[in-house]
Amino acid sequence: MNDRLERLPILILNPHNRCNCRCVMCDIWKTDSIRELSAADLERHAADLVSLHVRWVVLSGGEPLMHSDLFRLCRVLREREIRITLLSTGLLLRRHREQVVEYIDDVIVSLDGPAEIHDRIRRVAGAFAALADGVSAIHELRADFPVAVRSTVQKANCGSLRATAAAARQVGARSISFLAADVSSTAFNRDTVWPLPRQDDVAVTGLEIRMLEEEIEALIAEGECGGFVSESPAKLRRIAVHFRARLDRVEPEAPRCNAPWVSAVIEADGTVKPCFFHPPIGRVQAGVSLAEVLNGVRAQAFRRDLDVATNPVCRRCVCSLHFRDVTA
Repeated sequence: MNDRLERLPILILNPHNRCNCRCVMCDIWKTDSIRELSAADLERHAADLVSLHVRWVVLSGGEPLMHSDLFRLCRVLREREIRITLLSTGLLLRRHREQVVEYIDDVIVSLDGPAEIHDRIRRVAGAFAALADGVSAIHELRADFPVAVRSTVQKANCGSLRATAAAARQVGARSISFLAADVSSTAFNRDTVWPLPRQDDVAVTGLEIRMLEEEIEALIAEGECGGFVSESPAKLRRIAVHFRARLDRVEPEAPRCNAPWVSAVIEADGTVKPCFFHPPIGRVQAGVSLAEVLNGVRAQAFRRDLDVATNPVCRRCVCSLHFRDVTA
């Protein structure tokens, strides 16, 4: 793969750095400052969005709907005919339903289980009900608006995968995808890697791993993998393998991934990362464009030296991306 990026099909934007949940597996909610990407920030890089052939922007965070002027950012993207996906807790969907339907192409809501489990993991009373109501509000305006569910598998819900899939149907989602909770990186606003006792609070450990494997096999037996359940049987089983590698203290196998060559993450303060888990490669700011960061000395050296198969961050990755840009 080329060290210099001529095309960037996917761009993940974190337009707001705070969140309205207090999830047990994430530290984003602990931030005590508010940072936002402004429309002016995005406009400054609009020419790069075009020259890099950005086709799909994913709004992540934090909670993007907490942004003070999110849909002005969306207009900048819409004017460039860029697809927009919103990743959301779902708590603010009803409040912003009209703008979501107008400016967003699809929504992915985070769902951690049926109501009791979801609320306990999110540490927000009524979170499940608010999410369900928000999706309903979207569908009241446009019945065919695409809403999907993403569920993070961890200690508190590893025995409830089928119940989580049922809850996803209940709220009106078109599909559900599962991924393992990340406990070993500095992503999600962690100052340092969590100590082992904190990791064990979230990770699937020896007491739960068989329960997880049974749930995975039951989901596979129901025949919906590659359908309502987005993952193939092999990708579902990889979730259990990920946790087993940690338990057995063996090096896990890196997933197939080309994220640093086809995507990038821009955080609310302008920091640019090659993916959620690797260190920054620069920062977009006054006088420094996105293209300059992506093709700067540090970024090109990172891609040149990165061997996904052996890199310790990649080997522990829970969220791989392998994208083939057919227009390249």
